[in-house]
Amino acid sequence: MFGTDRQSIRRFFIESRQKHLDGQPLSPLERLVVGVLQEHPEYDSLLSDSDAVIDKDYLPEQGETNPFLHMGMHISLQEQLSTDRPAGIRDLYQQLSNKIGDPHNAEHQLMECLGHSLWEAQRNNKAPDEQAYLDCIRRLLKK
Repeated sequence: MFGTDRQSIRRFFIESRQKHLDGQPLSPLERLVVGVLQEHPEYDSLLSDSDAVIDKDYLPEQGETNPFLHMGMHISLQEQLSTDRPAGIRDLYQQLSNKIGDPHNAEHQLMECLGHSLWEAQRNNKAPDEQAYLDCIRRLLKK
């Protein structure tokens, strides 16, 4: 999508932000990244110091959240929604968004399901279980 290694992916986020600030034309993918960045102004100062973040390890055991992983999950979800893959996710997201009243917070809830699905797949050395992923989202609707 933006690269194959951590540094090139992070650079893509940083460069997309800078192009936007400079008023340069953006590719569709850069516009998607900038849209996610605009939903997360708390990351703005972080992305303005590329030397500090390009190689930084974010350690959950030290209470750190990886902003690049967080934003990347938003992008993954938005791509899933645009293609309705897995089939039915778009409708489930719309239902959850209507229930919560905030599309961005609905994405955050879906990210919990996505993260769990990816963790399970990695742990079991299998492809993600799309049905289990959708079932997790359905459970969110029942809460």
